[in-house]
Amino acid sequence: MALTANDVDRFEASRPRLEAIAYRLLGSAGEAEDAVQETFLRWQAADVDRIEVPEAWLSKVLTNLCLNQLTSARARRETYVGQWLPEPLLAGDPMLGPADTAEQRESVSYAVLTLMERLSPNERAVYVLREAFDYPHREIAEILDITEAASQQIFHRAKKHLADGKARTEIDEAAARRIVEEFLAAATSGQTEPLVRLLTEDAISIGDGGGKVPARAKAFEGAVAVAKFLRGLFKPGEAKRALVGGAPEVYAWIANGDPAVVAVVDGRVVAVMCLEVTAEGIAAFRNQVNPDKLVRATAHWAAADHGEPLFNAF
Repeated sequence: MALTANDVDRFEASRPRLEAIAYRLLGSAGEAEDAVQETFLRWQAADVDRIEVPEAWLSKVLTNLCLNQLTSARARRETYVGQWLPEPLLAGDPMLGPADTAEQRESVSYAVLTLMERLSPNERAVYVLREAFDYPHREIAEILDITEAASQQIFHRAKKHLADGKARTEIDEAAARRIVEEFLAAATSGQTEPLVRLLTEDAISIGDGGGKVPARAKAFEGAVAVAKFLRGLFKPGEAKRALVGGAPEVYAWIANGDPAVVAVVDGRVVAVMCLEVTAEGIAAFRNQVNPDKLVRATAHWAAADHGEPLFNAF
């Protein structure tokens, strides 16, 4: 049946929520957009007049499409070159979804999106729907075709899997900028000691180049090892400039609600480094340099008022 203008409007009203759900489930903006578009095609083919609660119907279709995608993604990531990290979203991107509560902000943080790779597809779906979008377990059970009790059990299991003993520190935009500026000052000092003082003892650094950009296959672990790596990363070099196509402009920004370093060459985002900040210090650096995962960030950056860079790297 052909959709009426009202039917299309009902779907479009749900699109932001659907995209935010899909991004949290898949960790990829591109795959999230594809899942939402496929949901629209299913809506277009349905007898929408017989759908009593369109929002619930759309959520069920989208979630199950994402579950199928997650199952195949596990196989693809087994052959992924190097470390796999989610696609970062810069502050203001509507796909980040609701951020009214600490739980909603936490669910889209880069650290939690990375940790969610530990979860089974069902655990990830229950966690996202409950924690980020406050779906009652009764509705989650209907979406996933499980019992309400099973939904509750899966949620508690997912929370347990995601607990890593480090409490993420909530910070505002001004504090995030100060943290990034302090980090960059230490990283460009040419010394490891200032960096070590900013890090937790068990700090880690992970890079995702996807085989397109050089990135170490194994994470750096421990404050000293991470500090030495970061000192070298920000050390000027002709080879680095050639690799990214010029001297990057470096900005203090926010990505996925976390303080972030954004490197830009001729308007193209070439790296987004998210900092995981705890009360004890910076616990992790997750550096996305795979160009395939920076396309949306580049488009969003072009439309943002980002001011002047802190400095030019390399």
